[in-house]
Amino acid sequence: MPVWNIIQAVNDALRIEMRRDPRVVVLGEDVGKFGGVFRATNGLFDEFGPDRVFDTPLAEAGIIGAAIGMALYGLKPVPEIQFADFIYPAFDQIVNELAKFRYRSGGQYPAPVVIRTPYGGGIRGGHYHSQSPEAYFVHTPGLKVVIPSNPYDAKGLLLSAIRGEDPVIFMEPKRIYRAAKGEVPEGDYTVPLGQAKIVREGSQVTVLCYGAMVHTVVEAVEKVAAEGFDPEIVDLRTLLPLDSETVLASVRKTGRAVIAYEAPKTCGYGAELSALICEKALMHLEAPIARVAGFDTPFPYSLENEYMPSPDRVAKAIRDTASF
Repeated sequence: MPVWNIIQAVNDALRIEMRRDPRVVVLGEDVGKFGGVFRATNGLFDEFGPDRVFDTPLAEAGIIGAAIGMALYGLKPVPEIQFADFIYPAFDQIVNELAKFRYRSGGQYPAPVVIRTPYGGGIRGGHYHSQSPEAYFVHTPGLKVVIPSNPYDAKGLLLSAIRGEDPVIFMEPKRIYRAAKGEVPEGDYTVPLGQAKIVREGSQVTVLCYGAMVHTVVEAVEKVAAEGFDPEIVDLRTLLPLDSETVLASVRKTGRAVIAYEAPKTCGYGAELSALICEKALMHLEAPIARVAGFDTPFPYSLENEYMPSPDRVAKAIRDTASF
């Protein structure tokens, strides 16, 4: 079984699905001969040609608008938005059109568009190449929001997303595009959407995370485990639909919760998780819920490492919550 990074896993998923289903097309800025700015579509143009892998103008609203039209006429487009920071010009197309077609047509037009986009900090990209806008899309009924943390999940989740009939925002943590490596089956397999994963079982505190933060949390837990703490790590994998059963079962078991995410703290996805826990598992809590997140400022360039949740910040939250 090969050891791949997330880029290789995504590329293989696209290749498998394009071979399996001639309706699948890939479009976006530089995704053709160049193979994408991160090389995620490398080689697809050579195999499938310009009718199924094609470059677009630098116009995100146009990219998504064209993809919606393709989906309504029977194709399964997988557009790439080069950086999640640039998805905002297409926001109206996504939340006011794409997310609502299935509902407004009574199920006649599901519009299965899977929007791939790299998100998050860690590459010294500054204000416009480091944002984490997942909460905007989780707030939109009709969308699914998926964020893998490792190559195995990236491939399996992407295959599931493309084969579904709902629009999906598939956000890829670019900080670990090549750093996160693992064994990935070369053949066809899927990881179901809406199922979280217990990365580490524990009894003392639940740590909820997703994307690149999973690796930060694992490093933090290694620190505190050496001190005698016993955290449980839950990788959410899919933010919408959320596997609330796994989240709540873990919190009810441990009685404590720490939530780690890169986005600004206020109204970030951690706020929704906190509300869920308070509504459904309040009587099991033995400590306040802790959120370790980005700060409520634009993403900084020179202070990137201070802005992003570090293993030390997460470890402190675990210690404080477990010792409360």
